Amino acid sequence: MTEVKKTKGSGWLNVLVDYGPLIIFLGVYRHFAPEKPEAIAEVAAVIKGTLAFMLAAIAALAFSKWRLGKVSPMLWFSTALIVGFGSLTVFFGDPTFVQIKPTIIYLTFGIALLAGWQKGKALLRILLETAFEGLDDSGWLILSRNWGIFFLFLGALNEAVRYVYNVGNGNFETWLWAKFWVFMPLTFLFTFSQIPMLLRHGLGDDGILEEEQNPPPVG
Repeated sequence: MTEVKKTKGSGWLNVLVDYGPLIIFLGVYRHFAPEKPEAIAEVAAVIKGTLAFMLAAIAALAFSKWRLGKVSPMLWFSTALIVGFGSLTVFFGDPTFVQIKPTIIYLTFGIALLAGWQKGKALLRILLETAFEGLDDSGWLILSRNWGIFFLFLGALNEAVRYVYNVGNGNFETWLWAKFWVFMPLTFLFTFSQIPMLLRHGLGDDGILEEEQNPPPVG
C-alpha cells in the first residue's frame, strides 16, 4: 500500500515537471502580450515567455533530480531542445523556432521508437526509465510501436496547428492553448486506450496506476 501512495505522489510530480514550464510560458506571454495586434510587441512577449520557459524547464529538470531522484532521458532531451530552440528564438527574434521544437521532439521519439520496434527493441522502456509491473516483452514492443506512431501523429498535428496559429496572423496564444486543450487530452486518452492491450500482456494493478500517471510528455 505504501508503494501505491508513493506512485500516486510521484505521478502528480511528473505532471508538474512536464507541464509546469509550459504553464509559466503561457502566463508570462499573456502578461506581456499587447491588447491590440502589434507585430513587434507580440514578438517581444513571445521572447519574454520563451526566456521564462527556458528557466522553468531547467528548474523542472533540477526539481526532478532532487525530488524524484532521477531525470528520464526524455526529460533531458526535451529540456535540451527547449534551451536550444529557445535560445534561437531569443537570438533571432523569431517565434518559429520555439513552435517547431515540439515537432522535432515528436518526430525524434517517433522515429526512434519505430526503428527500435523493427529491430525487436522496446526503446520506450529505456526512455521512460520505468518498468510496468507484470508487462511482458511483447507488450513493451507493442507499446513502443503504438507510441511511435502516436508521436508521428502529434508531430504532424503540431505542424498543422503551427501553420494556422502563429505570430504572423496574431494567433500565437491559440497555439499555446492547444497544448493544454488538444495535445494534453489526446495524450491522456491515448495512454488510457493502451490499457486493454497492456492487460492482455500481463500488466498488474500497480503497473496500470504507473502507466496512467506517467505518460510521455507532450513537448
